[in-house]
Amino acid sequence: MAAAHRLLVDIHTHVYLPRYAAFLRSRSSAPRIFTRTSPEGKQEDRLLILDDEPSEGRPVGPQYWDRDEKLKFMDRHAIDVSVVSSANPWLDFLPAPDAHKLAEELNTDMEDYCSAGPSLTALPSAKRLYGFGLLPLVPGASADSLVSTVVQISKLPHLKGIIMGTRGLGKGLDDDALEPVWGALEKAGLVVFLHPHYGVDKDAWGAKDNGHVLPLALGFPFETTVATTRLILSGVLDRYPSLRLLLAHSGGALPALSSRLSSCIEHDPVVASRLTHDARYYLGRLYFDAVAYGAEELGFVSDAIGRADKYVTAGTSAAASGAGATDSVAQRRLGSGRMLFGTDHPFFPPLGETEKWKSVVENLEAIDGVWGWTEKEKDAVRGGNAFSLFSLGS
Repeated sequence: MAAAHRLLVDIHTHVYLPRYAAFLRSRSSAPRIFTRTSPEGKQEDRLLILDDEPSEGRPVGPQYWDRDEKLKFMDRHAIDVSVVSSANPWLDFLPAPDAHKLAEELNTDMEDYCSAGPSLTALPSAKRLYGFGLLPLVPGASADSLVSTVVQISKLPHLKGIIMGTRGLGKGLDDDALEPVWGALEKAGLVVFLHPHYGVDKDAWGAKDNGHVLPLALGFPFETTVATTRLILSGVLDRYPSLRLLLAHSGGALPALSSRLSSCIEHDPVVASRLTHDARYYLGRLYFDAVAYGAEELGFVSDAIGRADKYVTAGTSAAASGAGATDSVAQRRLGSGRMLFGTDHPFFPPLGETEKWKSVVENLEAIDGVWGWTEKEKDAVRGGNAFSLFSLGS
C-alpha cells in the first residue's frame, strides 16, 4: 500500500447518472435538464437546478453522465482514483416513496458505474472509480426506509459512503428524527460527504446581476457552515464518536469562525452545558476536502484542525492521534491528516478548448504551496488520506 500514498485521488467529483439525467429531462420545473436554442443559434442542453438560478442554469453535456468522459478527464489530469458522488439536488424534491425507490436504483447504478470501470495499473487490487450512495432524505421518509438504504449501500463493495445535503428530512441535520440514521451510518462505517445545495436566502445577493458568483462563492460555503454548526450544537458528534463526516469546500467559514463560535457557546446558557468539549475540538473530528483554491486557505484550515486536541475536556481522551502538538508547524502537519484533494468536476470547465481545468491545477498548486507541509503531508492530502479514510483497494 506504500504506492497508494503517492497516488492522486479526487474525492469531490460528481455525476448525474444516466437514470437520474433521464428523470431530470422528464421534468417541466427545476430541477430539470432541457434543450434550448443558444444565442448563437445552436441547440444546447441546460441544467436548471433551482427555479431562480441565473442565466437559465448552465450548459451540460456527456461529461456530466458518461463514465468514459470521467475517465478521460482523470487521464488528462493524472488522477488515479475518483470517489464519485451524485450531484445536487439529489432527491430532495420527491415524495418519500418515490425517493426511496429511486435512491435504491441509483445506488445500484453507482455500484455498476464504478465496478465496471478499470482497475489501477499501479495497484491492481484497487479500482479507478468508487462512489458515494444516496439516502431518500425527504420529509415523510421513515427511519426504517432510511436505515434499510444505509444497509443496501454498505453491501455494495464500491460504495464507500453517502452524499448528504443540509436539510435532512426537511428540518436540518440537528433533527431528532435523524438519530437512527447517524447510528446506522456509524455502525456501517460509511463516510458522510456533506455538500450544500440551497445556499442562503437569495435576497442577500441584492438586485444587481452577478451571475452565479455570490451563490457559489459564498452561499454554498455558508450553507455548509451553518449546517455543520447545528450538527455540532446538537451533540451528534458526542453521541456518535466514530461517525466520519467530510465537509465540502474546506468546511466553508467554520474554521475561521470556530473560536467566535466557542465564545458564543460559553456565554449562552441554552447551550453552554450541552457539549462534552469546546466547539473547536470538533473540527478535529471532521474531514475537509481541499477545494479551497489557495495555499494560505488550506494552511489555515489545517491549523484549525491541528489545534483541536488542545480543546479536549479534561479527563477525556482526544479522538485524533498526535494530541499535544504545540508548535505551529507540528500543528499544521497534524491537521493535514484530515484533508483530501478534490476537483468539483464536471463543474467549472476550462475556459478554452485545450487548457486543463483550473479547479485541478489551482487546487494542486495550493496543496503544493502550503508552508510547513513536507512532501509526506502533501502526498497524504493528494491521495494517501483518501486511501485510508475510504479503505480503497480493500
